[in-house]
Amino acid sequence: DPIDTPKEPILPDLALRQAMLQFIVKRGDFATVIAGYPWFLDWGRDTLIFCRGMVAAGMTDMVGEIVQQFAAFENGGTLPNMIRGNDAGNRDTSDAPLWFILACDDLIRKDNTGSLLDADCAGRSLRRIIISIGQSYRVGTVNGIRMDPETGLIFSPAHFTWMDTDYPAGTPRQGYPIEIQALWYAALDLLARVDCPENRQFWQHLATKVQSSILNLFRQNDLAYLSDCLHASAGESAARAIPDDALRPNQLLAITLGAVKDEHICQRILSACETLLVPGAIRSLADGPVIHPIEIVHQGNAINDPHHPYQGKYAGDEDTRRKPAYHNGTAWTWQFPSFCEAWASTYGDNSRETALAWLSSGVSLLSRSCLGHIPEILDGDFPHTPRGCDAQAWGASELLRVWLKLTNQH
Repeated sequence: DPIDTPKEPILPDLALRQAMLQFIVKRGDFATVIAGYPWFLDWGRDTLIFCRGMVAAGMTDMVGEIVQQFAAFENGGTLPNMIRGNDAGNRDTSDAPLWFILACDDLIRKDNTGSLLDADCAGRSLRRIIISIGQSYRVGTVNGIRMDPETGLIFSPAHFTWMDTDYPAGTPRQGYPIEIQALWYAALDLLARVDCPENRQFWQHLATKVQSSILNLFRQNDLAYLSDCLHASAGESAARAIPDDALRPNQLLAITLGAVKDEHICQRILSACETLLVPGAIRSLADGPVIHPIEIVHQGNAINDPHHPYQGKYAGDEDTRRKPAYHNGTAWTWQFPSFCEAWASTYGDNSRETALAWLSSGVSLLSRSCLGHIPEILDGDFPHTPRGCDAQAWGASELLRVWLKLTNQH
């Protein structure tokens, strides 16, 4: 071709599909997902979040394999936090089982036949496993996850959410994290559709109770956004927990999963979260003072300012610099599309072009660092240098899922 002939641009959905395929691997007879290259293995939440993008992209057969693989590991409402070879004993996660239910919901809606619910998963149907998770969360799991009967909200032990940095503890979030409640609401919605008819009304009433509790307990009069976590000890009701004032992006799931539907509240959340945006990613914490302290202690010594915990550069010593920054200012690619999705759902079809314009800044990352892939994280501070894993599964899958949704290809 002549040198000045313009080349056909690679459409972002094609590039992202190609990127996603490179994370899907075989584990025995089933498929699973490598969370990121070069050093991650298959993590529970990462894999199940990735499944949502696969469903949107039409990779339903492979999602079915992954769902069956993880379903076989379900025990008393728990799923593996990560898998090392044949070792699935690490179950320190309150969100992986809920992401599992959400992935199943996406797949069921795509399939429309209902046959998936009867799929055999190591001797149990998928329906029974979904119900087992719901019932176990309600009465309590062996690893300390339990529904607060007073409010319907889910208690999560320390380090059980995606913000699970430990040694030193960066964001323990013991109590009632906002995204766990949003995921629980979505799980209750599915349970009300797949459980036996005599139980469905129970789950519907509980979902309504959870919605009400979120509005009553996570909204504070002096905040224009939702508290990130209601901090509490095991056995303490959410009604008596201590709400923090950390501005984090986790609350966006309350919008995208339908737990918060009030238009005015959604608009306030989005307005607050705009301050977290960087091109292609969203900061894990706002750069500003907090009243509720976020103290990070390493070997007995405080290593941060607990009332101004933001750290915008992910570099230096792992324990004293990188871990404290990981969820306290570092910008994440996987949560960024949720802002765009929440914007479009709040402001309607006329706002899709705006949401897509924001989302397109994520597409630019495909050619910025590891060619054809989305990095795990960026520095929260300019120039927002890519950090962490060079190629991250859920960064690509969430970008594709929301891209397809906003362009009406979902």
